[in-house]
Amino acid sequence: MLHNLISLYDKLVGIDTASAHCDIPCKVYDPITAQIATLSTVRFMDLINELASTETLSLADQAKLGRLVAEKEVHAEKVKHEIRIIWGDYFKQPQLDQFPNIHTLVHDIMLAGSACKQGLEREKGEKLLALVNEFAAAYWSTKKVATYTATSPYLPAEMIVYPKLK
Repeated sequence: MLHNLISLYDKLVGIDTASAHCDIPCKVYDPITAQIATLSTVRFMDLINELASTETLSLADQAKLGRLVAEKEVHAEKVKHEIRIIWGDYFKQPQLDQFPNIHTLVHDIMLAGSACKQGLEREKGEKLLALVNEFAAAYWSTKKVATYTATSPYLPAEMIVYPKLK
């Protein structure tokens, strides 16, 4: 009904058509979003595996398991999305010249992200994190920003690449 009212108003008054595109290059990119999503994926795998080690699952545990699996998959997909955005919108010829293997690295991240969605093995999450950290280091290098590696301050307490900001 609301659509009909708006259509009628549009016919009578004539509303200009507007369109938007979310891939407007704002030039604000940071791989930390993908890194945090990867850490979350690993953490969800840990929590799922903790539940799996119990003898029986209560109804509440089964509901928790469903939520954990769903969130693991959402975060693994978010990793892939965030990497695709930086790779597709930021990496141009100068960056490709600096890192000629970036296409292969991104493809490997896509495969590793899919593997995390398909399975529960922590090693798959650790592999994804290693690849995303490699991507983050390459990204910051193209910006001429040094990096360092440190343990994340929250579970799963894995190593991630950070930019050295002044």
